[in-house]
Amino acid sequence: MPMETDLTYQSCLETMYGFRRFGIKLGLSTISSILEGLGNPHHRYAAIHIAGTNGKGSVASTLSAILESAGYKVGLYTSPHLVSFNERICVNGRSISNAQVVDAYQAVKSIHHGKREPTFFEFATAMALYEFHRQNVDWAIVETGMGGRLDATNVLQPAVCVITNLSVEHKEYLGNTITKIAFEKGGIIKPGVPVVTGVRQKNALAVLKKIAEGNHAPLLRRGETFKYRTLSGNTFNYYGVNQVIRDLRPRLVGKHQVENAAISVAVCESLNMDQKAHIPVAAIRNGLAETRWPGRLEIVSESPFVILDGAHNLVAARKLADYLKTGIKGRDIVLVVGILDDKPYNAMLASLVPRAKRVILTRPTIARALEPEALFAEAKKWADDVTIVRNVSQAVQRAVETAGESEAVCVAGSLYVVGEAKTALEKVLPTRRFESS
Repeated sequence: MPMETDLTYQSCLETMYGFRRFGIKLGLSTISSILEGLGNPHHRYAAIHIAGTNGKGSVASTLSAILESAGYKVGLYTSPHLVSFNERICVNGRSISNAQVVDAYQAVKSIHHGKREPTFFEFATAMALYEFHRQNVDWAIVETGMGGRLDATNVLQPAVCVITNLSVEHKEYLGNTITKIAFEKGGIIKPGVPVVTGVRQKNALAVLKKIAEGNHAPLLRRGETFKYRTLSGNTFNYYGVNQVIRDLRPRLVGKHQVENAAISVAVCESLNMDQKAHIPVAAIRNGLAETRWPGRLEIVSESPFVILDGAHNLVAARKLADYLKTGIKGRDIVLVVGILDDKPYNAMLASLVPRAKRVILTRPTIARALEPEALFAEAKKWADDVTIVRNVSQAVQRAVETAGESEAVCVAGSLYVVGEAKTALEKVLPTRRFESS
């Protein structure tokens, strides 16, 4: 029976991945038709909806850990996955099983989808929202896939919305200015629903303010409605509307994770103020300390020292470069990097490569990946020792096997590269038990 389940599971995934041929189609009609056929499962639990350029997943995973610590049963939907599709759909911090993937797949597949075939993301989103109801979660924390206004996840009627930060991305779908991006991300704002945001740009904030005002939605802004002060290391104090919480210590490393943690605490304060949840300070502390978010400044081995970080766009690459400069002292960096073709690879390499002593250029198997030869000239501007190993597994193996005691291997540039690296490292370092740092 397990073998039959495994075969069915693989068949389901192959069919779903086949949906990618339909490309990216933004809009809500198809997902709405599917969910209606399923009995609108997303109306059966409370939800938190999260958009933004960077930090969505960190905030989502943090809120999941906090709410679970507060005694709630929590569903978490994020993308992309690193190794297994199951990672996208979690309940109380655990990926759903293969059998549960099959059950959710079959439930969605049985529903008439409307005028066109669903995309991969629409299908996966419907599976997640169905599975959360089937498992009777109290809360669903849902990360947008792209944008917000026309993203498949925007069928939710959340208790609170979150927009982490903004930079220009996916220009062919969301627009080529920060104001257009803000309009698309701000499309998740609902009438009367509080919005917590870490957005800083004045023109982007003006757009969000206008949307929030038009929806009579309270806007809780970082630096205005709530603030934080970093102490030593990652420890920080939180200053909110009605409360001050001192000496909070997030597990996730990096200065940017303090901001993500503060946004998460502001969401909890909003829920408490509106009496939509009861989240004690002890649950906030414990949730921050227990949060795991693989592939984002994740130290997977101490000897040799190996760190994984998706760093999949320019903002994320700059944050990783800052961490490599200040967070890993006394070690030379061996950088394994691959980048997708819709990213500003010149600027990303200009941020990352100067931090490295050696660079290995590679390519994940996804079709949108840049050829490493296209990265070579730019990388050579910033480092002398640059080589190409096209296969991610072989690139990681070479980096690990040649790393000296004083060197740190850093894998970056794409979550797809990180995902393939995690699989490879389980073979290269078979005795290592992988855990998020």
